[in-house]
Amino acid sequence: MGVAAGPIRVVVAKPGLDGHDRGAKVIARALRDAGMEVIYTGLHQTPEQVVDTAIQEDADAIGLSILSGAHNTLFAAVIELLKERDAADILVFGGGIIPEADIAPLKEKGVAEIFTPGATTASIVDWVRATVRHPAEA
Repeated sequence: MGVAAGPIRVVVAKPGLDGHDRGAKVIARALRDAGMEVIYTGLHQTPEQVVDTAIQEDADAIGLSILSGAHNTLFAAVIELLKERDAADILVFGGGIIPEADIAPLKEKGVAEIFTPGATTASIVDWVRATVRHPAEA
């Protein structure tokens, strides 16, 4: 995980009860169009399901989309499960309706980056390419 050759592999997930997935689908498509392999898990995923998928798919990163306000709980649960399952090398990033005051504490817990409304798909693609692993190594 995290160092395999080939395209960057990203699991895009909608954890929790949030039923709004347009943003997640837009990001999944942008990453796919940029040459990454994207596994979209669909709505209403538990943190366990997200982590299981990321490990089974040998993902380099997990992108979480949360609009429900449960970001502090759900992001932390994903990070902890990755640690418990010896998969902390899978990078976690996210986006959605996340108050500015919550961003620093989420990063302290291990979330690599948070994209708030208004972030461009190009900026997210560029960040994933620059952060997950160098594309020349793929």
